[in-house]
Amino acid sequence: MNKEIKQHFTLTGGAGFIGSHFTATLLEQGHSVLVIDNLCSGTREHINSFLSNENFTFEFMNVEDTEKLTHLLVNTDTVIHLASNPDIARSMLEPRIDFIQGTALTESVVEAARRANVRNFLYASGSGVYGDAGGSILWENSELNPISTYGASKLAGESLLSSYSYMFGMKTLSFRFANVVGGMQTHGVGFDFLLKLKKNQNKLEILGDGNQTKSYVHVSDVISGVLTAFSKSVKLNDVFNVSSSDDLSVTEIAQLAISIKGLNPKAVELIYKGGNRGWKADVPVVRLNSNKLRNLGWEPKFTSRSAMQDALTKMSKKI
Repeated sequence: MNKEIKQHFTLTGGAGFIGSHFTATLLEQGHSVLVIDNLCSGTREHINSFLSNENFTFEFMNVEDTEKLTHLLVNTDTVIHLASNPDIARSMLEPRIDFIQGTALTESVVEAARRANVRNFLYASGSGVYGDAGGSILWENSELNPISTYGASKLAGESLLSSYSYMFGMKTLSFRFANVVGGMQTHGVGFDFLLKLKKNQNKLEILGDGNQTKSYVHVSDVISGVLTAFSKSVKLNDVFNVSSSDDLSVTEIAQLAISIKGLNPKAVELIYKGGNRGWKADVPVVRLNSNKLRNLGWEPKFTSRSAMQDALTKMSKKI
């Protein structure tokens, strides 16, 4: 018999890379977890280890079904909303994808949460809400000018939560993640480099000029950051940057990938595709300040470099 349940959490998109780490931590802390996912990007592999835990439940469905979702959220204390389009660049060909799998999807989840009288709503936003601010360090009160439909959809989600919090008394927290990395990634620049090196150990193609520089945050630091804010933030609605304090260039990531694969860096030709960004709406420089979260007692264990190195090392064993 398990000890008494502390809280009932529901994770939308919980079979994904970040969601599976949340699930593991919450179950370890004695909570019950319902994961809802349509497995369009999440996988059963991410949640298989939880299936024998009596405090874990999995529901295969689309969260756009507001009526069914409302029924499932009854007795949920806290929703962690992670479901969204994971392929940011896909919007160049399908710009509506971020409305359908972003804005509209988030509206369905928060409305279902309202109907089910859920008290708390934690939302995975992202640095895309800021847009291209050059080399400026970005605080939570920095100007918001998204240049991608992905960033626009995340900002729309934050606005929805702000209004629901004010109108219905739901505690809503939004988290603007830096680039999240870890061993169970299924996409991202490091993951792509490892795949390319598996196919060709002599050449590595790099989108842009390689000088794109961003902050990276380890998935374990994301989990601890979100849960720290959830336990210590006193505001009904708030937003937090979640990031390490340093950054890493794309070329540096390529060099790390080459090293971790055990290749001679002089024997691998780096082929740059040109331009200062990987794709049209890519933001070439992203630097987030996370002092607001640190002031609540959170401290990341990984730097951008050590987070990427750990992620690449673990991914390389599978790729």
